[in-house]
Amino acid sequence: MRIIRAAVVGVGHLGRHHARILGSTPGVTLVAVVDRDRARAEEHARTSGARVCEDISELDGMELDAVSVAVPTESHLIVAEPLLRRGIGVLVEKPMTRSLDEADRMIAAAREGGAVLAVGHTERFNPAVEAALPHVTDPKFIEVHRLSPFPERSLDIDVIFDLMIHDLDIVRTMVGAEVAALEAVGVPVLSPRFDIANVRLRFESGCIANLTASRISKDRVRKLRVFQRDAYISIDYAEQQVEAYRLDRRGERPAIGGGTLPIEKEEPLRREIEDFAAAVRDRRAPRVSGDDGRAALALADRIARAMVAVA
Repeated sequence: MRIIRAAVVGVGHLGRHHARILGSTPGVTLVAVVDRDRARAEEHARTSGARVCEDISELDGMELDAVSVAVPTESHLIVAEPLLRRGIGVLVEKPMTRSLDEADRMIAAAREGGAVLAVGHTERFNPAVEAALPHVTDPKFIEVHRLSPFPERSLDIDVIFDLMIHDLDIVRTMVGAEVAALEAVGVPVLSPRFDIANVRLRFESGCIANLTASRISKDRVRKLRVFQRDAYISIDYAEQQVEAYRLDRRGERPAIGGGTLPIEKEEPLRREIEDFAAAVRDRRAPRVSGDDGRAALALADRIARAMVAVA
């Protein structure tokens, strides 16, 4: 097995977990940790013996295969573009960039450098989502709630790009059709950005999805429910639990069967990073590509523009 030489840029709220996982993943060696806060970088480089860097320029000339980028969204392109052009695989946290133009530049850089570009839509790797997807065949109505207490991070972006984008990616995957129309409302409550948002999506397939995302909730909620002909599927992302029920019309009387699905719980971020490292090693596409990340960003951007219009 070829050893993947990896680095992490940004070891704040999310990046510290990237460093932890990369430093303990078989077949991966964490060789560098980059953060403007040197003490923080040293803390997360200590267990792996990685080199501590305060600026991305220190990665120039370093032999690297893969880099996790977990800096604020406004810096994603600045960090990722030169790495991709060098042929170095990049896993960039969601949202992949601030704009679609920047996303296109990032995808073009990956193409030019022949590099793997993965986007951190971690819920795709949630065992509960994977267990539920085979049961979602023809969704008619989807309802999603993603609620969190007010954070001390990601306040440079609306709640649509911070939280809701996770579910936009999952719902798009489930429905498999384009959005025909949408209605959205958002309210800035504790910050100048939208802190709570609700959107109703109507897909070309006829499916309706209603999504609510909030970062001003007392409780933390991560739930998605799917309704389709003769079936109901409920996902609890946080608990990694799925309930699936189906109406059996065979026999004289219809009967409802189903219940909780068996799931082997795992850390979604670890599965995501392992997939990224394997994609770099095997020179294959990651499960969530740059094109996937751009599609989720495009829908989030469309929603944000609609909310600006009605605010």
